Amino acid sequence: MRMPEAVTPAEWNKAHEELMAKEKELTRAQDRLAAERRRQPGVRIDAEHGFTGEGGRFSLVDLFEGRRQLIAYHFMFAPGSKRPCSGCSMFVDNLGDPAHLNARDTTLAVVSRAPYPEIAAVREQRGWTVPWYSSFGDGFNEEMGVTVDDNDSFGLSVFIRDDTSVYRTYFTRGRGVEKLGTNWSLLDLTPLGRQETWEDSPEGVPQESPYAWWRLRDEYGD
Repeated sequence: MRMPEAVTPAEWNKAHEELMAKEKELTRAQDRLAAERRRQPGVRIDAEHGFTGEGGRFSLVDLFEGRRQLIAYHFMFAPGSKRPCSGCSMFVDNLGDPAHLNARDTTLAVVSRAPYPEIAAVREQRGWTVPWYSSFGDGFNEEMGVTVDDNDSFGLSVFIRDDTSVYRTYFTRGRGVEKLGTNWSLLDLTPLGRQETWEDSPEGVPQESPYAWWRLRDEYGD
């Protein structure tokens, strides 16, 4: 097995500082990209999509759970699948408590084409608590471009709503999903972002001081 080259502490510090400079530039580039993402246009979802989840039938607006933004992961799980996709399962395994996203007016959900009883069985088996909805019999997956000719792929969509309409503002798939999972990485995909004053955001986006909104996950709403 390859091991790193052995160097003196001074040599390690020099190499480390050079690497940190590159990482900081990457962080700044990611911040600029997130700022551009917050200014992306949206496509209005005109179709009346219907979903089945824990508790019954739901509309697309219902999936927001009263919040303004929705992040929906398109989980590869077609009707009659023998087992869930391992990659999609890894993504869900990496998700944290949704309370922090909820505090930023954002809801996280999972959507698949399989009938809800098949989804519910896997959700219970894996111990997942994230809301997981079935779009069985609905054209949602096809409209989102993750089901083509009855073949499913995975991806992640971001939506925002006002009092009358829902808009899709962002989508990523493939390796674009790999780096996601933390609250910050998910919020950076949304039109409202983290809603902190340091962000370069369009006029009208709510903002407050960094860290001011952070709470222990069971303290939001106090």
